[in-house]
Amino acid sequence: MKSLFCYVVAMIMLWTTQAWSAAPKAQPPVPLTPEGEKLMARYAAMFDELRAEIEKSLPAVDPAAKEAFVGAYQAEAAATAAELKAFRETFSAKDKQAAAKAHEEAKAALAGATAKAEPVVASVLEAVGSYLASDALDAKLVKAAVLAQATPRGLAEFAQQGKKQEALVERLLGDAQLMREMLAADGAKDGKYGRAMEIFAAINDASSKANAGLFRRLAVAVSVEHAVPIPQANPEASTDAPAVVDPVKRYLHYEKAFLDGELDPAFEYLSAWEYRHVVNSDAPDEILAWGREMLRNYRPDHIRNENLGWRYSIAVKTDVKYGSQDVKYDLPTLQKYQNIINNGGVCGRRAFFGRFILRCFGIPTVARPQSGHAALARWTPKGWVINLGAGWRTGWTDFGQDPDFLVMTQARRNQNVYLEVQRAHWIADVLGEKRAFGFNAAPSGFWNGVALYRQRAIASESASLALGPLGEDIAESSESKEAVPVENTRISDADLKIVVDRTGVITIPAIALSKPTGNSSQFLRMRGFYGGVQLHCVRDFKNPQELEYTVEVPQAGTYSLVMDVVTVQSGQKLLLTVNNVQQPEEITVPYTVGRWDRTPPVKITLVEGRNGLRFTRPAASGGLTIKQLTLQPVK
Repeated sequence: MKSLFCYVVAMIMLWTTQAWSAAPKAQPPVPLTPEGEKLMARYAAMFDELRAEIEKSLPAVDPAAKEAFVGAYQAEAAATAAELKAFRETFSAKDKQAAAKAHEEAKAALAGATAKAEPVVASVLEAVGSYLASDALDAKLVKAAVLAQATPRGLAEFAQQGKKQEALVERLLGDAQLMREMLAADGAKDGKYGRAMEIFAAINDASSKANAGLFRRLAVAVSVEHAVPIPQANPEASTDAPAVVDPVKRYLHYEKAFLDGELDPAFEYLSAWEYRHVVNSDAPDEILAWGREMLRNYRPDHIRNENLGWRYSIAVKTDVKYGSQDVKYDLPTLQKYQNIINNGGVCGRRAFFGRFILRCFGIPTVARPQSGHAALARWTPKGWVINLGAGWRTGWTDFGQDPDFLVMTQARRNQNVYLEVQRAHWIADVLGEKRAFGFNAAPSGFWNGVALYRQRAIASESASLALGPLGEDIAESSESKEAVPVENTRISDADLKIVVDRTGVITIPAIALSKPTGNSSQFLRMRGFYGGVQLHCVRDFKNPQELEYTVEVPQAGTYSLVMDVVTVQSGQKLLLTVNNVQQPEEITVPYTVGRWDRTPPVKITLVEGRNGLRFTRPAASGGLTIKQLTLQPVK
């Protein structure tokens, strides 16, 4: 039943992932007004003229060579898909030996198809190479590609709304640089270039920074990704919240977060294509800000994680428990991602949270489901890596089978050279070929084949490695066989010093434990994000935890105890025993939803001199971060 549920969630992830498609999705056509009919005719004539010019400019390829190339490409694509299918069947087949043999045969057939294609492919790539490497025809090519992807009717539907919309289309079609930037980012969602241009203009009206450098790339990304509105996931109780994400506010959110130093250091260097896989969260902007605040308060070590394939998303491993039994406790006043880290979930909710927290910090990520399971893929400086699932070749993304996605991302690392691939795709779009993103897709025509072979060559030249998955062992479990790395935190004597002020108030740093000492798998001493030190008590699903403090009290009497804490899971408490002589005192730990707060004051009796405070956390407690304990004399 668990695998079936994950399979359903994986399918939902695939179906709801917001991805660009070269051909607009079928929707009821908007009726054209008489003015719309004129606009469509004008755009169609414009496209026909450009297409004729482009066809005339294409490098000459012998018809027989072209036919041989297409045949070789289609044969290799069929063999590639067959090999991947045979590979995956080795995992599920009852007769493993027969499946392994079938896979070996499929590998041999693919090797044969690849070898047979090599001389034909080399000849064709040489013939078209200089043409694809040149930007001489880009102004006409990008305009024709935009017209092809948007369709004359689609542009007319937008432009007929009014003079403002018509002027936006004219402005876009007259700006070759902007069209190339949008196309290089994989184009407007569902071909909605009119709306993309409208968003781009609005962003530039709202921000003086949006037309240069990283902010221009960010503006382009938001414009093309939000050309089709993204439904906003609001708390159930927020019935008056916006139904869709506001693209201008989304841009401004990331602009401000970057300027405030809240995003990952790599954010500055991402491409527009990578940015679009950051800015497409369904979370409201204030929840993206909450995600950053929560992790800075609760687990700042996750932000500093030196394993860049786990940075931020390791929060799923440490804090999003596996299982759907507590999902029924989701609160209508909380947003989806706040509920997920509180109550956990199976593979889908955990992958959703992983992608959410990555986007909070500006890291590109996509859904990467596999058979019976939902996972994610994420960007790192060394390449894309899978979290919470099996390795490459076992799943798919919104671009098709994941080996094709991997090769594409490897080739994209050299964006200037990758334009050669994209020019071939744009030519294919203009000539009416169906877009193919990789060799596992249904074979397409000549220019898409050229694009794919050039893409593969660029990826091979990049010497990029296929990075192994992280978190595969917790894909459907809360318990990991892999230890979570413990941050090496340098602690000074000053950090451990217990302070008594002149009014008798005693402040105990949470890390000043007398037992246990140092870092352990249960208690982590770490630097706070904003300075100082703090203690994190890890989530434990089986065992109670005990921590003790020894404090010298200058004067006997009654003291009020409070603790500065952060929690992301509700229903926690501590049992306090003082000097081993009192019945445990129960302390309610507030559910702070990732923000700093204080426990309710508890009165305890202390003796003059040395006192021992022992705190017990019951089994199955959520994670708890403590800054300090304060003892104030009660007069």
